[in-house]
Amino acid sequence: MFIGHFAPAFVAAAVSPERPRLATMFVAGQLVDWGFFTLALVGAEHMRIDPGASAMVPFDLYDMPYTHSLLGTAIWAAAFCGIVALWRRDLALGVLSGLVALSHWLLDWLVHVPDLTLDGTPPKLGLGLWDWPWVAMPLELLLTGGAFVFFMRRTRGPLGPPLVLAGSMLLFQTVNWFAPHPESAGVFLYVQALFAFGVLTGIAAWVGENRWFSQTRRLGLVRPMI
Repeated sequence: MFIGHFAPAFVAAAVSPERPRLATMFVAGQLVDWGFFTLALVGAEHMRIDPGASAMVPFDLYDMPYTHSLLGTAIWAAAFCGIVALWRRDLALGVLSGLVALSHWLLDWLVHVPDLTLDGTPPKLGLGLWDWPWVAMPLELLLTGGAFVFFMRRTRGPLGPPLVLAGSMLLFQTVNWFAPHPESAGVFLYVQALFAFGVLTGIAAWVGENRWFSQTRRLGLVRPMI
């Protein structure tokens, strides 16, 4: 799952205190993947290319205890919750961002073949929808599209930035699904993933700076987007 991880981010941003914090929630949605690809760069977690790993994704994610165990994900989520709460001085916003980060493991459990763990040790878990593309692909699009619509209905602002974000997400997802995969895992693959996360988060920040909550607008209390 790629853009599907941003579905909880859209929902959380739409119910955030004061104003949409879309960039913060985008970081939360992919937080453990930020962590995984960074740790893979330094050799702390590992993956390899295996065309037989699943029907959709040729990634054998055989060693990722710090990011994709349920315990590891919970630790990342708790840490991010604390950082956001202290940074923004808003516990509710911190809790929301932590829940978005925690949702990553649950969404991965739906699609991953068994490579997730509870605490970094067997058993390995995963419902395996990556072996059922006709289910996994529509599911990801429906989750993301529905959350995007919810965000748009809850907020107001110019249409340009959200449309750019939606188009960019679809472009990256198309590449993720259909572009040739590298023959081996390595620095190029890891940096490519981090680049995609960074670009989408940057566009999400632009969107968030140009959206406000519908009820705030009706009351004439639009807050400056700083």
